[in-house]
Amino acid sequence: MKILLLGGSSFLGRAYAAEALARGHRVTTFNRGRSAADLPGVEAVRGERDSGDDLARLAEGRRWDAVVDTSAQQPAQAALSARLLRGRADHYTLVSSVHAFADWPARVIDEDSAPHPCPAGTPPGRPPGNTLKAGCERAVLAGFGAERTLVLNSGLLVGPHENGGRLPWWLERMARGGRVLAPGNPRRTMQVIDVRDFAAFGLDLLTAGTAGRFVTTAPPGRLRFGEWLETCRTVAGAADTELVWVGDGPLLAEGPDRVDPWSELPLWAPDLPELAGVWLADTTRAQAAGLRCRPFTETARDTWEWLRTRGPAEDTDAAGRKGRPDAPVRQGIEPAKEQRLLAAFG
Repeated sequence: MKILLLGGSSFLGRAYAAEALARGHRVTTFNRGRSAADLPGVEAVRGERDSGDDLARLAEGRRWDAVVDTSAQQPAQAALSARLLRGRADHYTLVSSVHAFADWPARVIDEDSAPHPCPAGTPPGRPPGNTLKAGCERAVLAGFGAERTLVLNSGLLVGPHENGGRLPWWLERMARGGRVLAPGNPRRTMQVIDVRDFAAFGLDLLTAGTAGRFVTTAPPGRLRFGEWLETCRTVAGAADTELVWVGDGPLLAEGPDRVDPWSELPLWAPDLPELAGVWLADTTRAQAAGLRCRPFTETARDTWEWLRTRGPAEDTDAAGRKGRPDAPVRQGIEPAKEQRLLAAFG
């Protein structure tokens, strides 16, 4: 098949490109050429996806069997690409997120859960937010047609080339050794999916011409937070690495050493009503359609091997945004703060 990847060089897009090339497909990528290098073997076209002129230049003289959109963040972007590409491809895969559902993460969600009320016609340049994914979905469905559109609501993606920094942070923290603050309940279940398994499932559906919606993450209850941390310690830990478990309460107490869930200690989801469904998304439909997830041990090992080749991550900046409201929050707790908490509660 001939496949167009909107994005295609960074993390999920890279995983799609690698899997598609391995299956013998012909792959075109469309990106700015800034995030990462395109894989050898793709036709790389440079441009801005916000630019109608750039997208028209991309489409001129080309046709694809399918489009895979891993990079839409604004409904206006999704609407533009769907409008300009609908006559140039037969199928459109939009990678959305569980963030698109209004009830997530407080409640269990499935494909029939209500999305956020974000319209397809939302003006461009909106501040980043979960609601925008729902607007992207509406824009693609309106522009490309439900009968030719596949929406994959992704859960938490991990694996080699991860750019979210969550699994890499834990692996590199374990490698530094010493006493490691392990937050919350070790028996709390998690849902994470290897980016390579996500891409393989998405391409299976694409090549079958499947339309519709799939909540795409690992089945609930498959992994516990304690297993996550122990696996990271085993894979990357120094000889003196020791997990020190501290309950939710002390870490959430108001004060200068209060810890922000999810980001300061990545993927720590305290037992709070507003996070009751964070790791309980219903994946029944995806499993029935053939979704298969490799053991987390394999994902952790492969990610650590990639990190050792890539080199150390940048220094932790728990505050994260460096004055830019649109910049992603960087992961990880400041070492001095971690040591204070260990001294007080560990």
